[in-house]
Amino acid sequence: MSSKRRQGDGDQTENRKRRKKREEIAQLCSDIEEEAVKRSVKEAWSQRAHYSHGNLELDCSPFPHCIIQNFISSETFAENLQRELLELNFQEKSNDLYKFKQSDDLRKRTEPHIAGLRAALFGPFRFWLEEVLGVTLEPTVDISCAKYQYTDILLCHDDELEGRRVAFILYLLPPWQKSDGGTLDLFTTDSHFQPQTVAKSLVPSWNTLVLFEVSPVSFHQVAEVLSEDKCRLSLSGWFHGPSLERPPPHVEAHVPRSPHLPRDETLLLEWVNPTYLGISYQEHIQENFEESSEIQLKNFLKEEKFLEVSEALRGVEVHWTRRGPPNKRCYEVASTEIVPPCISACLELLRSEAFFLLLSNFTGLRLHFLCPNEDEDENEDAEKESGGQEDPSNGEATGSSTDSPSAKKKTQDKGNIKELSTPECVGELRRWSHGDYTLLHDGEAARAEYALDLTLPFGCSDWQSESGGFTSYVASEEDEELLTVYPEDNSLALVYRDKETLKFVKHINHRSCSQADCNSPARVFYDFSFVYYE
Repeated sequence: MSSKRRQGDGDQTENRKRRKKREEIAQLCSDIEEEAVKRSVKEAWSQRAHYSHGNLELDCSPFPHCIIQNFISSETFAENLQRELLELNFQEKSNDLYKFKQSDDLRKRTEPHIAGLRAALFGPFRFWLEEVLGVTLEPTVDISCAKYQYTDILLCHDDELEGRRVAFILYLLPPWQKSDGGTLDLFTTDSHFQPQTVAKSLVPSWNTLVLFEVSPVSFHQVAEVLSEDKCRLSLSGWFHGPSLERPPPHVEAHVPRSPHLPRDETLLLEWVNPTYLGISYQEHIQENFEESSEIQLKNFLKEEKFLEVSEALRGVEVHWTRRGPPNKRCYEVASTEIVPPCISACLELLRSEAFFLLLSNFTGLRLHFLCPNEDEDENEDAEKESGGQEDPSNGEATGSSTDSPSAKKKTQDKGNIKELSTPECVGELRRWSHGDYTLLHDGEAARAEYALDLTLPFGCSDWQSESGGFTSYVASEEDEELLTVYPEDNSLALVYRDKETLKFVKHINHRSCSQADCNSPARVFYDFSFVYYE
């Protein structure tokens, strides 16, 4: 069978093939091609010395990092690359550590300028890095594109992950000033290799590449973007190779716990809304709590007490210090040794024997010796009902089971003979403002245990959830959010968590500043944060 091809069809097919296969060649900064410059950079890097030549600068404070301006030699190529990147699909990424939009992996993208830059990075630039660092790097590179817009952020971290050797960021953004936020902040570290303070802030600039080795001291962050009309566009990723040697992870000292203070119900009568002191209402609260492992008790303190403490918290008598390190937390905590009497009394309330008993009545947890110990009876009943078979739903994270908190713990401990422990608590008074947060970290996951969390906020009337500052509970090693607790004035939040549940306070962003009166300081709120252990 024969057919006649129309004139021009062959040319169009050939053009399509050429377009599909075409890859623009990315010529990189000429400075990195000079042998003398390469030798100088290698020597300076090994000696942790400063070096500068043309568009290239190596600075070793607070840790070695290299800045290459005009990284792509062709301005037209850089502009076309930016256009291709902006046409990609981006997904919102948000957790305890970051909030921004990210593209899919770019290793297989066929756009001509993306493919061209990828070839230059995987090839000539990788070879240059191998010679400078004296290591062998793998031929493939992780690379993706990120868009940071208003209130987007990437908090303090060191990029540590098996196989990552060199991190890089290439900026393709509009003219940028420090006041726009979005700087690349580099941290100093202490003798335990923990980050301390920002030592250097690099303002991103068009067609500039920044790179550094992933090391025990390479702590950095992308500061919050404050511009409401600019997009901080960047390509970033890692070259893989043998990891640098790392010291054993630093283990923070345990915060000491305390048993209850011997105070009777007089303290409750003085401070707590009478609604919550009735036995029948406490039983109702316990029923609701056991269904979901969490509850919020609104207007918990008597109004006059709440107002008195609120006023005292805003006074100058309270001494605040910042808690770190920034790869784990960033907020202020009050020194409770010298505080106004009403704040001291409120702390005493939350540590008192009467309050431990009240929490037992609210939750059914054994936080007081008067709370009945029904382990044996419940275990026997459970075995009779199940015929000796364990319930497959046991061990689910907070919010994922309808079992009561005490039942979950008791069933998981079934078969282990344990002496009854003394209920204890640990707590602090915190102040939250723009830039504050807590992060999930390995140390916290390793120490996770059954506990009852309590927060009692002050000064957060009309607080907007989009400003951050809320507490998120998540399943360990998963992104699944189980529960979100928003700060609300005089609302006592109780959350029971098991060993597979972690929590963090979401970064408080710049929107919180716009909530404040223009004649007042930035918005601030406070909370009493306690954890109780059976």
